[in-house]
Amino acid sequence: MDSSAERSLLAKAPSLKTLTDGGFGKLTEKQLAAVQELTKAHIQSFDQAVTDGLCRVVQAIPPFEFMSKNDKISLSFVEATIYSPAVAKGSISRETRVFPAECRGRRCSYKGKLVADISWEINGVPKGIIKQSLGQVPIMVKSKLCNLHGMSPKELVKHHEEAEEMGGYFIVNGIEKVIRMLIMPRRNYPIAMSRPKWKSRGQGYTQYGVSMRCVKDDHTAINLNLHYLENGTVMLNFIYQKELFFLPLGFALKALVDFSDFQIYQELIKTRKDNSFYKTCVSEMLRVVMEEGCTTRSKVLTYLGERFRVKLNLPEWYTNEQCANILLNECICIHLKSDTEKFYLLCLMTRKLFSHAKQECMEENPDSIMCQEVLTPGQLYLMFLKERMTAWLVSVKLSFDKRGSKVCARGWSTESVIKMLNMGSDVTKPFEYLLATGNLNSKTGLGMLQNSGLCVVADKLNFIRYLSHFRCVHRGAAFAKMRTTSVRKLLPESWGFLCPVHTPDGEPCGLMNHMTVSCEVVTVSSPTTSLPTLLCSLGVTPVDGTPAQAFSDCYPVILDGSVVGWVEADLAPTVVDAIRRFKVLREKKVPPWTEIVLVPKTGKASLYPGLFLFTTPCRMMRPVQNLALGRQEFIGTFEQLYTNVGVLEEEIEAGVTTHQELFPHSMLSVVANFIPFSDHNQSPRNMYQCQMGKQTMGFPLHSFMDRSDNKLYRLQTPQSALVRPYMYDHYNLDNYPSGTNAIVAVISYTGYDMEDAMIVNKSSWERGFAHGSIYKTELVDLADKVKGEDAVVFGSKPGDSKVNDKLDADGLPHIGSVLQYGDPFYSYINLNTGQSCVHFYKSQEACVVDNIKICSNDSGSGHFKRVCITTRVPRNPTIGDKFASRHGQKGILSHLWPAEDMPFTESGMTPDILFNPHGFPSRMTIGMLIESMAGKSAALHGLSHDATPFTFSEENSALDHFGELLRAGGYNYYGTERLYSGVSGQELEADIFIGVVYYQRLRHMVSDKFQVRTTGARDKVTNQPVGGRNIQGGIRFGEMERDALLAHGSSFLLHDRLFNCSDRSEAQVCVDCGSLLSPLLEKPPPYWSAMRHRKTLCTLCGKSDAISSVSVPYVFRYFIAELAAMNIKVKLEVK
Repeated sequence: MDSSAERSLLAKAPSLKTLTDGGFGKLTEKQLAAVQELTKAHIQSFDQAVTDGLCRVVQAIPPFEFMSKNDKISLSFVEATIYSPAVAKGSISRETRVFPAECRGRRCSYKGKLVADISWEINGVPKGIIKQSLGQVPIMVKSKLCNLHGMSPKELVKHHEEAEEMGGYFIVNGIEKVIRMLIMPRRNYPIAMSRPKWKSRGQGYTQYGVSMRCVKDDHTAINLNLHYLENGTVMLNFIYQKELFFLPLGFALKALVDFSDFQIYQELIKTRKDNSFYKTCVSEMLRVVMEEGCTTRSKVLTYLGERFRVKLNLPEWYTNEQCANILLNECICIHLKSDTEKFYLLCLMTRKLFSHAKQECMEENPDSIMCQEVLTPGQLYLMFLKERMTAWLVSVKLSFDKRGSKVCARGWSTESVIKMLNMGSDVTKPFEYLLATGNLNSKTGLGMLQNSGLCVVADKLNFIRYLSHFRCVHRGAAFAKMRTTSVRKLLPESWGFLCPVHTPDGEPCGLMNHMTVSCEVVTVSSPTTSLPTLLCSLGVTPVDGTPAQAFSDCYPVILDGSVVGWVEADLAPTVVDAIRRFKVLREKKVPPWTEIVLVPKTGKASLYPGLFLFTTPCRMMRPVQNLALGRQEFIGTFEQLYTNVGVLEEEIEAGVTTHQELFPHSMLSVVANFIPFSDHNQSPRNMYQCQMGKQTMGFPLHSFMDRSDNKLYRLQTPQSALVRPYMYDHYNLDNYPSGTNAIVAVISYTGYDMEDAMIVNKSSWERGFAHGSIYKTELVDLADKVKGEDAVVFGSKPGDSKVNDKLDADGLPHIGSVLQYGDPFYSYINLNTGQSCVHFYKSQEACVVDNIKICSNDSGSGHFKRVCITTRVPRNPTIGDKFASRHGQKGILSHLWPAEDMPFTESGMTPDILFNPHGFPSRMTIGMLIESMAGKSAALHGLSHDATPFTFSEENSALDHFGELLRAGGYNYYGTERLYSGVSGQELEADIFIGVVYYQRLRHMVSDKFQVRTTGARDKVTNQPVGGRNIQGGIRFGEMERDALLAHGSSFLLHDRLFNCSDRSEAQVCVDCGSLLSPLLEKPPPYWSAMRHRKTLCTLCGKSDAISSVSVPYVFRYFIAELAAMNIKVKLEVK
């Protein structure tokens, strides 16, 4: 979290120095810090999970006890380690470490070994410790366990990686997968809410409740609710193994502490001593427990254990009390260690519930970011690992039950136990399944609302799209199906944390958000043992003490979901200031990521008051300037509600404003920050650009030769933008450019530019304007193609006529050769029989063979059986290809206009693109007009202009600034010029606005979209043409299209479409009985010759003179046969 120190030293304007000082492309000593920050949350959370988190998980998994052959066996984990990815034992290799590039190229997974120490006891006697491998788990690239950790750019390039490799993803079967960051309820904070749905939970339930998501140190989560009932009592409800359980609150309180009823009553009525209704409710709750005969704590525990033991699956020798204690440990306020702390927290939640039910405090909005945190990849990984390790113990028990008597006939020896442990189910497959499909198979559900869509592919379409995967936070799949829009709203609280612009339009709108540039996720957790004593030294009364004033005039103090004490209302602000000072100056062991929230008493119904301190991981925080101390401070989402943050210098009010933003555009995400002059555009246009920036053909990576992605797009001659925000240089985007500076004239010329079409100069096109290519890779594995044959390898027969010298002796195409449709692609040969088989190139588009990689299997013992063939399809822009400027102004190329017919300026320059002026008025993308002027002046003066939003204002307008620069270069102040018609040479009457705009070529190309069919494949059942572009199918002429032709009255065309071109068939029908099924060819006697003409007989009438031929759709014949199978007869009347 110290990165913010560099934030304030950002260069204030972009420059072309990176390109002009001669050092472009030279490898630096260290990687660029800004780019590495993007994946920080992913990598740090994973590092935390596999070091500190793994130790905690091992401690948290309880010993597993069971009976086998009348012996009581106990297995427990002592320690677990995950190793860096290495080759399997017994394989021959020069380098034992495995690197990510190899896994991508070979389409395998990047994974390390998980080894655990297991101690085993028999009848309580320790027998020793066994080291046992539990399988292999995926390793995140660039984490501490990755072999690339800490490498310099030179070393990374040596290992076939990008120099600026960011990591943060896993490699599964050669595909880069990112665990998506999900928004979860804020941990260990009681949220008051009203849900009408809760009324249906049982008789007497109301909509009021207090919900809390409790999370342990090892990230195990469980949801806990308190429900308010109509008779004034409270019901506690929790989920265990995906089942709902209800428990009256009195039982839970009495089971947690050994207090008398009066002490419990006293604790519950704190802050509300004068409310007689509330007092009656509390005594009623305690009376219910008394009536069940549970007078002491042990009696309550026995009572609960008896009821719940059926669900807990514990061995039968456990007493009821032990069962109840396990229930309390695993289900109720699991984030707290001691029962007393749990008791005080439940009392606080009850008080909050009553004031919410009586409308004395407001409900919290669960959709507001103040009540939310992020589920980081490391957290999900660790929760899943814990569950898999527990499941492994269970699977070992099953193998003991099955085979124990056989293997251990001579008593329990270490060897026999090792044999049993080897039968346990390993963790390799479940982890690969989780990452490959994004589906979670879990018994407990891990306290999450969804079990699918947890992982996404980090597709390297271009660099902007790639980095946006790591900054994305998703609300969750459960909300996508909801009919309400309240979940998707942009709330003012999320200022500075979530970008208001960068969210997709359409279905995921508002659910898939992106974090702002400066927003960070806390990934470290630190011990907070010294904080309660520090608080007490500042004047906080401990939780069991009595403050100087009445409890109703005090705030409860809550640290990470545990009630620490009480503080008087007039003392609270000074306590807050003191802690904030320690936090900013890093004193007294107060971590810099602490969140300090004082929710004040307002006298009206507002949020439930209290002093809340959070130091837990997974919260979103962002740096702002603390004005009182002149230092940077991290503030959290909840804290921001009660701080006054100014944006600009002139907004700061003395004594009111406490903090200031580091820069005005800190509210935007990384991708939204790349839009030039975005403050001059209508907001939906900026949203469109955020989407289109991610679909641009650009330069996704530098290591094209080492990759075997299914599809990669590459722009041949990208350029550095002349006009750009300084964040562009901050992330050094010149390494991965994604467009071209084009000369654009705004003119309505020829009519080929209606409705967002654009005309491109044919000469520019011939010189390679926006030329690109697509890299496609095909993996051919002969082990899959020819199963069971070991002697099949790549190769071709000498002199084979099919190969025609197009393939090498190894059966693979020559590198650099052009493949047309039907050319031989590769061939393989069976060494035993000498037979060869040639496969041909199937695609209609010609391509160039770019490179061929020969792969082996995981153990390194594979023969010449697996190759990756990468081909390159050149794609010059054609009519119908999509282009866009950086302002959401998308259009398609409608005509390549000859340069001699294009309008030209006085200096003889012709524009590259003609843009229709009708695209501006309704869309209000003024930023594009300013960019055009700025680009023109940048080209004249050899500068690179700063297009950061909020640099210009009403007083200091962009028009004046760039107008003066244009005038200084000898051009019109407003960016217009006189143009001459390319056809007649006459001067055009209007002044034409012309300048330089950065244009992007998008990946949507006509060559990938067009669909055409004359004849082709038909469906086997209905005989109708199949659908789908890949299989040369047709386009469906559906119900609505039929209605359109009916309305036109064009019946012949309708008949042609729906009948002749679909499934016309000739059928025989008997005129007398009207049956389509009975007319059949007569059976020939054996002495007839094969040439003899056979009549068609009606099998029902027995004669052949009443049979006539009709044309019917084949589907109709099929339908009649189906009806006949259901005993329904269909008669046709043939006229």
